[in-house]
Amino acid sequence: MHPVVLKNVTRTYRLDAVDVPALVQIDLVILPDRFTVISGPSGSGKTTLLNLIGCIDRPDHGTIMVGGRAVQTLSDDALSDFRAQHLGFVFQNFNLLPVLTAFENVEYPLLLAGMPRLKRRKRVEKLLAAVGLADFAPHRPGQLSGGQRQRVAIARALVRRPQLVLADEPTANLDSKTGAEIIDLMRHMQQQHHVSFVFSSHDPKVLDEADDAVHIQDGRILSIERRRTPAAGRV
Repeated sequence: MHPVVLKNVTRTYRLDAVDVPALVQIDLVILPDRFTVISGPSGSGKTTLLNLIGCIDRPDHGTIMVGGRAVQTLSDDALSDFRAQHLGFVFQNFNLLPVLTAFENVEYPLLLAGMPRLKRRKRVEKLLAAVGLADFAPHRPGQLSGGQRQRVAIARALVRRPQLVLADEPTANLDSKTGAEIIDLMRHMQQQHHVSFVFSSHDPKVLDEADDAVHIQDGRILSIERRRTPAAGRV
């Protein structure tokens, strides 16, 4: 995968009659095949930054290159297609469809992509086994624990073989033990699938696992730490 590159990116929101700067002149390179954490206090702009990288939002100024594409120039339809084909998402609230089973939640992106049934089944079964939920395929989200739901969400994020997975506070709604297990799982999946993971988090345990740590405050990058290569992480 190409690195993610942001140059002079600014994003401002309108609140009544006041312009509120969320990000100011952001210059950032996110290296491929890494475990990158965007860290900062609430209101620092880290979720806005993640949304821009994830093509959910657009900058007011500046350029954003994801997968070698200048995504800010794409039409809404092209941006939607790009997200579906190249990006995966993990959310703190899981965002699973409650009426679907774990299998069906992971399968759903493949249905939208038109993948044949047998190929879908093999892919979903493989990923559910990889996240430790092979025996929970017929369970609906309401029958699963928070940690199990997040494992389903991770499998769903990876099912279309994305180049980049974005995780917005993935441990926020989990207890510390389960959160640590989820981070270990994400680290394993990142190394196994050679995919880039980018998190927004203020959890120090998530930050401890970062290959690269981007510290942000008041919409500006304070520092970038290049800590280690993925191979030097957990074994």
